[in-house]
Parts: sequence; structure tokens; C-alpha cells
Amino acid sequence: MRTNDPTMIAFAEALLKGEDIDCFPMDVHMSVLEGSIGVLPRRIMVRTQDHFRASAVLRDNDVPMDG
Repeated sequence: MRTNDPTMIAFAEALLKGEDIDCFPMDVHMSVLEGSIGVLPRRIMVRTQDHFRASAVLRDNDVPMDG
């Protein structure tokens, strides 16, 4: 998933961790490079074998995958 909304990242992480799906937030410290204006999206990555389940969890909770 990729988004500029930090609250959506936190929500998605909580959902995935609640389902015992390991996830890793990426691009968290990019605000240093962009000047904290929030134009660079942050991402959450999961293992390949967890992708289908993670997508289902996010979709079932109305979390947009891109945006």
C-alpha cells in the first residue's frame, strides 16, 4: 500500500499486526528530504507469501491500496 496519509499507515499497520501479518513501513523518514510537506508517499510492505491475505484484510476494512 502507498499513501500520503500517516494515519492510514498507522491504521493499516494495526490491522495487519492484528492478523499476525508482518509488515514494514518504508519511506518514513523521507520528510527530511521533502521538507515535511507530505508529497512523497509512504509505503507498507509485506512478505510475498502474505500479500494475498494482507490485501484481503485491507480491502475488507476499506483501506485504499494506493492513494
